[in-house]
Amino acid sequence: MALIIIGGILLILPKAAHAATPTHPSLQQQEITGTVTDQNGLPIPGVNVLIKGTSAGTMTNLDGYYSLRASIGNTLLYSYVGYQTIEKELTPGFNGDLMMQPATDALSEVVINAGYYNTTERERTGNIARVTGEEIELQPVVSPIQALQGRMAGVEIIPGGSNPGTASTIRIRGTNSLREEGNYPLYIIDGVPVNSTPVETNSIIGNAGLDPLNNLNVSNIESIEVLKDADATAIYGSRGANGVVLITTKTGKQRRSGLEARLYTGVTTVPNRLDLLNTQEYLEVRRLAFENDRVEPTAQNAYDLVTWDQDRYTDWQDFLFGGTAETTNANLSFSGGNDKTFFRLGGSYFSQGTVYPGDNTYNKITGNLNIDHLSEDEKLKINFSANYGVDINKLFWSNSLSSSTVLLPPNAPELFNNDGSLNWEEWAVADLENPLAGYYNRGRTETRNLLSNLGISYQILNSLKIRLNAGYTYYESQELMKRPGRSYNPSAGEPNNSFHLNSDRKSWILEPQLIFNQYFGDFNLDVIIGGTFQENTNSQVRYQGAGYVTESLIGNLDAAEQVINASSQTNQYRYAAAFARIGTNWKKKVFINFTGRRDGSSRFGPKNRFSNFGAIGAAWIFSEEELIENALPLLSFGKLRGSYGTTGNDQIGDYGYLDAYQATPGPGGLYPVSLANPSFSWEVNKKLEVALELGFLEDKLNLAISWYRNRSSNQLVGYPLPAITGFNTVQANLPATVENSGWELELSSINLNLDNFRWQTSLNFSVPKNSLVSYPNIEQSSYANIYRIGHPVNISLLYRYEGIDPETGLYRIADINGDGSFDYEDRVVIQDLTREYYGGINNNLSFKNFSLQFLLQYVKHEGMASFFNAGRPTNQRRVVLDALNSNGDIQRISQLPAFNQAYSNALNSNLPIQDASFLRLKTFSLGYNLPESLLKSFLLTKGKIFLTGQNLFTISPYEGLDPELSYSNTSFANLRTVTAGLQFNF
Repeated sequence: MALIIIGGILLILPKAAHAATPTHPSLQQQEITGTVTDQNGLPIPGVNVLIKGTSAGTMTNLDGYYSLRASIGNTLLYSYVGYQTIEKELTPGFNGDLMMQPATDALSEVVINAGYYNTTERERTGNIARVTGEEIELQPVVSPIQALQGRMAGVEIIPGGSNPGTASTIRIRGTNSLREEGNYPLYIIDGVPVNSTPVETNSIIGNAGLDPLNNLNVSNIESIEVLKDADATAIYGSRGANGVVLITTKTGKQRRSGLEARLYTGVTTVPNRLDLLNTQEYLEVRRLAFENDRVEPTAQNAYDLVTWDQDRYTDWQDFLFGGTAETTNANLSFSGGNDKTFFRLGGSYFSQGTVYPGDNTYNKITGNLNIDHLSEDEKLKINFSANYGVDINKLFWSNSLSSSTVLLPPNAPELFNNDGSLNWEEWAVADLENPLAGYYNRGRTETRNLLSNLGISYQILNSLKIRLNAGYTYYESQELMKRPGRSYNPSAGEPNNSFHLNSDRKSWILEPQLIFNQYFGDFNLDVIIGGTFQENTNSQVRYQGAGYVTESLIGNLDAAEQVINASSQTNQYRYAAAFARIGTNWKKKVFINFTGRRDGSSRFGPKNRFSNFGAIGAAWIFSEEELIENALPLLSFGKLRGSYGTTGNDQIGDYGYLDAYQATPGPGGLYPVSLANPSFSWEVNKKLEVALELGFLEDKLNLAISWYRNRSSNQLVGYPLPAITGFNTVQANLPATVENSGWELELSSINLNLDNFRWQTSLNFSVPKNSLVSYPNIEQSSYANIYRIGHPVNISLLYRYEGIDPETGLYRIADINGDGSFDYEDRVVIQDLTREYYGGINNNLSFKNFSLQFLLQYVKHEGMASFFNAGRPTNQRRVVLDALNSNGDIQRISQLPAFNQAYSNALNSNLPIQDASFLRLKTFSLGYNLPESLLKSFLLTKGKIFLTGQNLFTISPYEGLDPELSYSNTSFANLRTVTAGLQFNF
């Protein structure tokens, strides 16, 4: 029999031509028992213990114990992922105990989750990036997606805002679709797909929405794999067009038996400030504006100079985001069982505030359960996992309290009266609203998320196995926002109102599979055939309650005078597919994989509902060729691989191929809301990749270089229609092709590996290029003023700045067509908003009981910095002081409308563009493992004290708040967080 060990699981295959001769049955057997431990003396569960040359074997239990019948003279094989395989001849003096050492050949030992199958770093033919749970479990983030920043080549994570729970934007190898909603990747959690679209909310999280992965416990994640190329994603068909994010949670068999507790707490602050004018500087600039305009300041045109206190100073940055947010996280998990059944049960609590004024908090409670069972004959395997999370979001306050508050005049009136009410009177003198209008609005968003999966497999024959994967997910969001009248100007007579928004997402999936694995001498055949049946149902209900008598009754609809603006909708999506993957290899040196999938989606008309997708991937490990081994002795590993294939995209709204109607406000009526188009079909993404992987000095230095080109065509869009048709858009395919190409480099090294000191470094570097390579007759389309052929789809069309007009002192932009007005025909500067390159450098160091990890993130791109419209009643950057003596690059200080218009034009030119590249210390972690003597005193198996930091410093020439969000220079997302905590294992 031949043996393969994948992820600690033994696969028994038919007898191969090269199999060893089994031990003679006449030899007398005896029972061998013992414990397998690591170099620290801790037991290792799940170690495969086999009699070499036979199919007889067992596995260590959670205490590292095993029992096996063998004969003197037999050779026992001990193998486990991440450790060196040991061959031990059974002698009369052997007591069964064994210590295993970490593996030196990391490439062949690291098991990678590829979705429907597992592979290793050495044998993979596709491009799969991997992050382990140990790398991200201590990061103070809500969603695991946030923890991936800077850690993966070809994967961009851009935060959606500074509030906890806000959805980030994730792009895997660029933007493929012209539709924003057409670029979401596929999320798979323990084999179950999850809707990756952000959840709508009325809270201060805003348009970015709630991240659907918020309810996951980051500390419960075993690994995250991102599938990028055709070979890796084609098995997911249309769902994998924009890449696949696989999240695997922890199981009992991967943990040691016992209780694990972890707690950390810390604070979060905004790490940067704009350099703005103080009160006296601001007033000096304002007075100069009136002198230049030869206008007399009055209470109407200069309330800040005439009416407001000339000595008052308020640091509005400190008021708006100068607070300190507290962060707390507690985790508790327990693992147990025996060698056939093991489980892991855990729970966590997470809380984080905001840096803004008011009581805004985000709280999360999660629970998880994982059960693995193996039958006595080891043919039947059952796994059940469930993750349940509840988020309680109280992130509600004024809709008008925004980044513009930062630019309030520094001598603006107080916002509150002495009794705590909003100050309307002083602001009304200047005919202005109090910036904190809506401050007493309160609300609550509560979400519940269940992710469950059941996997069953049975080994029919040594080479044939059947498997069923079944999953069910349920996501529910209930939101109530209370708007008391006292939040608004009393003169407006605003009533007490409530806003209600309820959403739910339900889905189920069934995936039967047939798995065949057979050796034919040096040739191996691995086949997966299966099907997918999936259904998603999304519902949303919204309404308002108006006219509550008192504030205390807001939200109780029975007490509302009326319920208004009620609406609801329910969408159902069905998906079915058949797929197959044929994997072959010869002598573990040459690998060829074929993948095919036929997809069916309910989002297309009957004639276009089904489509075929597929890929081929190949790899050659040339370092095992005798010629290479002799010629390049320093080369320990060399692999050339490539792939080509197609994936589809059906990320559009449901029922777009049908006419849609909506009920009229009055009884008995319907009116059309969308036009039918049964002819549109699948968006198609063709992916090509070539890569070279090298290892030197026994894999102490590893290098991987990848080149890719993805072309997405037959673009699905909501095609704009003339207003005369009565409709805004109609769903259609555009003859446009978007190309993403680029280079990715990954480098890892073991710099030092001494008895007490180890230093490991990993680097990733990406150079992406996005381009609209084709769009016939774009000039006649409605996209003529949005895109340009040969340029990225993420561009901004700007005016050309031409300096200060010497006669008027105004900013001057080019009138390209000379018609005396400025429109899109004059916007000739094409500003690329994409990143030129990006990456990260991660270092791990350990010295005796101490460990240190830090990640540096770097990005090269351009951004925008404004605030040079000096003279208006808003604060400015200190750079305007240069204009007090000489205009220089700043237009003449004025508050006249013509100057304001000139500034507006300049803001839409290339004038404010500047280098927004940055180098950021993204994460920092310092830990200390308690000594063994102390652990024994407290009956602990492990104890650790740690200190972590996030976004500790940023080096950038950018003059705004956050260079990562450099096209909105009063916005920020990367808060500085410092936490301290401890972990105990019992």
